[in-house]
Amino acid sequence: MSTISRDEVARVAALARIDLSEDEVTRLAGELDVIVDAIAKVSEVATPDVPATSHPLPLTNVFREDVPVPALDPAEVMAGAPASDEGRFLVPQILGEE
Repeated sequence: MSTISRDEVARVAALARIDLSEDEVTRLAGELDVIVDAIAKVSEVATPDVPATSHPLPLTNVFREDVPVPALDPAEVMAGAPASDEGRFLVPQILGEE
């Protein structure tokens, strides 16, 4: 099977400008080797008559259609506000003036 060496991990880390310790390089080389072996096993059993899938269950969009509707009347919106000025909500000032 494929073997990912410590040198390959160190080279890719250097290209990505990731500073790895020697222990991290050794650990990642082993972990990446396990991942590559797992992908190779899946590739062995994959046949051309089985379509590739990204999810085991078929997914459908559960959102409603985006249908434009008339906007709210600004006067009606401001009628519910405790205070307003020129079509904007007035709120208490929380920051000092600069």
